[in-house]
Amino acid sequence: MVFGKLLKALKKTRDVLTTGLARLFKGRQLDDAFLDELEELLYNSDLGPLGTKIVDELKISYKKKEIKETEEVPAFLRVKLLEMMAGCEGEITRAATGPTVILVVGVNGAGKTTSIAKLANYLKKEGNIVLLGAGDTFRAAAVEQLTLWSERLGIEIVKQETGADPAAVAFDATAAAIARKVDYLILDTAGRLHTQKNLMTELEKIVRVVKKQLPDAPHETLLVLDGTTGQNAIRQASEFQKSAPVTGLILAKMDGTAKGGALFGIREVLPVPVKFLGVGEGIDDLEKFVVQDYVDAILRFDVETTA
Repeated sequence: MVFGKLLKALKKTRDVLTTGLARLFKGRQLDDAFLDELEELLYNSDLGPLGTKIVDELKISYKKKEIKETEEVPAFLRVKLLEMMAGCEGEITRAATGPTVILVVGVNGAGKTTSIAKLANYLKKEGNIVLLGAGDTFRAAAVEQLTLWSERLGIEIVKQETGADPAAVAFDATAAAIARKVDYLILDTAGRLHTQKNLMTELEKIVRVVKKQLPDAPHETLLVLDGTTGQNAIRQASEFQKSAPVTGLILAKMDGTAKGGALFGIREVLPVPVKFLGVGEGIDDLEKFVVQDYVDAILRFDVETTA
């Protein structure tokens, strides 16, 4: 991962956390009052209940005199956050034979279509042949936007008119992927909420028609979450896992939020790999998720606030 780009993207999250920590640490001794204030700070940094969990462990270490000074706290926090995110990294699956089908789901406005374009660009730059399937037929803008990206990237797209059956698009796109011997087929789907039963039923239908041609597909079902929504993203992740076999996450818009800490809470409710982070508006601003880089970008104290 290009650490500098991630560092810049997570600046708002880092500023909230490290500025608060720096203010909290100034001239303070490690005592019960300090620990209570630290718990409040972590909770309000979108770590939520996980902040309380970390401080509870810190209190135990404090009482055992394993940690005696406030200067030891940042290293303790880093270790605990790394432990929480252990096993969270993951590569995009590659089918043993034939095209790899990636189904992309999420709510409207989460950055799904743009994330698909970034992912297609990423895979193409890795030397893969990529095909797009415009399965969000409910919104004309979604098909138009994906078509525009396909033209810019020089990637073929399978689409139908607005209002067409999304499962029909998925069927045609899968057939085309097989016939053209592509490496990856990325299927867009209509933005949906877990409460929209008709759309969830439609998603099941899409999966069925894909499996008719490729029994082991989709090989990935990626959920795109808007990083700016904080605790809302946690709730969406929790509900989506009940309705869709999510295999991985893309956290979009991480550059525009001070709520990057919500990823720890998301991990708690949906323990699947985070595949990518959206770290900017450019087509190349999609970075593979690396736990250590992510934690260090949030907790790093040795950078200027203008970094």
